[in-house]
Formats: sequence, C-alpha cells, structure tokens
Amino acid sequence: MIELERNLIGARTEAHAKVEIYSGVARMARTVWASEVKIVGTNPSTAIMICHPTANFLGHYALAGLAERGFGAIGFTTRYVGNDASLIMENCLLDMGTMVEHLYASGYERVVLVGNSGGASIVPYYQAQALSPSVTAPVGGGPDLTTAGLRPVDAIIMLNGHPGRARLSSEWLDPAITDESQPFVRDPGLDMYHPDNAPPYTAAFITAYRAAQIARNRRIAAWCEQQLDWLASSPDAPAGLDDISFIIHGTGADLRFMDGTIDPSDREVGVTLWGPPQVANYMPAGISRSSTCRSFLNQWSIDHAQGDSLRWLPEITSPVLVVLGSADPTVLPNMAQQMYDATTAASRRDLHFVKGGTHYFENQPDQLAEALDTITDWLA
Repeated sequence: MIELERNLIGARTEAHAKVEIYSGVARMARTVWASEVKIVGTNPSTAIMICHPTANFLGHYALAGLAERGFGAIGFTTRYVGNDASLIMENCLLDMGTMVEHLYASGYERVVLVGNSGGASIVPYYQAQALSPSVTAPVGGGPDLTTAGLRPVDAIIMLNGHPGRARLSSEWLDPAITDESQPFVRDPGLDMYHPDNAPPYTAAFITAYRAAQIARNRRIAAWCEQQLDWLASSPDAPAGLDDISFIIHGTGADLRFMDGTIDPSDREVGVTLWGPPQVANYMPAGISRSSTCRSFLNQWSIDHAQGDSLRWLPEITSPVLVVLGSADPTVLPNMAQQMYDATTAASRRDLHFVKGGTHYFENQPDQLAEALDTITDWLA
C-alpha cells in the first residue's frame, strides 16, 4: 500500500489593499494556504496545483490519487476561501502567483495549474496574464496585472470546469424575477416552472428566456454602477465607503436543469449539485447569492467580468488539457468543447470525456481513476 504524507504550506502575500474579508486574523497573516500531498519520502518533480476562486481545496478529492501517481498534489485556497461576496478575480491571480513562486522555489521543476469547476475562470486568465500581461485597471478596483510579475506555469488543465462565472451566472439567473425586492413575485411568461412552460421547452420560450436572463444581469450591473456613482459623488455618502453589499435571489434557474434536450449529455435531469432546482434557486448558499457592487461587476457581470476562459484561452501558447465527466449536471459537454475550440494557439491541446462521470466523481472510483490517468498520461 502506498503511504502518503500531507503537509500544510503557506506562501506570504502582500498586504491587502483594502478590507475584503472581515477576519483581521486572516488579513494580518498575509498568507495563502495549500495542502501538499505526496508519497512519503519522495520529492516529486511536478506539482499539480488545483485552483478555484473560493472553494476550500485543502482536502480535494483528487489529491491522494494524483500523489499516488507520483506528483506533488497541491490543493490551493485563495484569500476568499468560502466567501465570494467581495471577491475580485485579479486578487485570486495574485494569490495563485504567490503559491506558484513558492512551489518553484521549494524545488518543483514543473508546475501545472488545474482549474476545477469555477477554477476554469481563473486558471487561463492567470496563464495569459503571466505570459503577456495586459490588464491594468480591472472593473471593481482590482490590481494592475502588468506590474504583478506573475510567473507562467508549464501547462494548464480544466477539470469539470465551466468557461466562466459570469457566463454561468447569466445562464442560471431566474428571469421570472422582475422586481429584485420581491423574489417570489414571478412573471409566468418567463417562469421555467409554470405549467404553461413545461419542458421540453419551445424554441421561442428558450430564446425569450435567455434574452431575459441577460437583461436581468445587465439591470443588476447598472444598479451596481449607480450605487457606486452615488457613493463616489454624493455628500450624503459615508466618508471612505466605496462599496455596499446586496442579495441576489433566483440564481439556479438554468433551463438545462429541467430539459435534457438542451445541450444533451448523460446528466440526470431535474437535479442540481444542491438539490432540486426549485430549492437551489432560492437557498441561502446559492451561487452568486451575496455580493458587493464592485464584486458583482468584477466576477458576475456578463459585460464587465474578465475571468472568462474563452477570452484568454486563444492567447495561451502552453499545453492545455480539458477533462469533463459526461454526466456532470452542472458543467456540460458543450462547455468543454467551447474551451477546447477556443484553445487555438497552444503548443498542444486535448479534450477527454469521462463517460458517466459526475461533477465530483462521488462514489465513482473508476471514473475518477480515468480522469487522473488521463492527466498523468497527458503530462507524461
């Protein structure tokens, strides 16, 4: 039996430019954390660092399997772990860069970034800005990436990853909510659960629904811009306050949850990762539920967010691998295909579907092994 060791590694960061997390302890620590898993007594030459903007990957399900295959498996967390309410995407890139530098400095010859789930929003963005930095003034007040000195990694991988948080949020946003202050007052003509709009949905309903989702995303963005303008210009605004938070209801209303004929896959229809769609749509722990105005514009706005893999993949010249479970209820094959198709400049690009694999490969040891073997063989 292979014996593994797990180490907690910390990498020092610059002081936060502003209060983004309420924990003073975390701000003073100026450290981002990761767990390193490897075979006892070994010093692997390649580190595989699994990334997400907010998820706690210290105990990621793939770490042990990657370590058993001879890698240094790194489960990384940004400063925003467990809290995307005030997240600024470009700060995630700074945190990633700090850990990447630490891994190279600690003896790893190669570092590979894996964008898992929402991590595919930041991994291509990171590599593009490390190879040829161009973003100077991100919306929401993020850092100038042309002065960040991000170090390029050797390859990037998308594992069960969707193209971007703003794209996903827009495709999940409930257009039946037309008044943000009354989340349960619904427009029946745009209600995916109304009996008159039962799946399979008509082409006309799908077109109207998608347009209304984008329109709602833009209404929220416009409201955020108005609030920020008021804070910046009104004499009644509290001195020094440059952002406020708010709640977004109805963020789990993707038509594909209820209609398997839209973007067909092996997924189970009528479920989400958080239970029935009707519940996930409103539950307090829902995606993009709580946000500040700056953070919404930075990560969720379809017109402003730059953490979009389809924007950056065409600029990446290093090798790119896309791996997706075909039964993932959230990330669908066409999303993986979009990322693969966008990878036009890479020295190598590959796409692999794990038949029957779900989002977390939960209780699926064979599918998980296939995904990890695919990564291993590709890196070899």
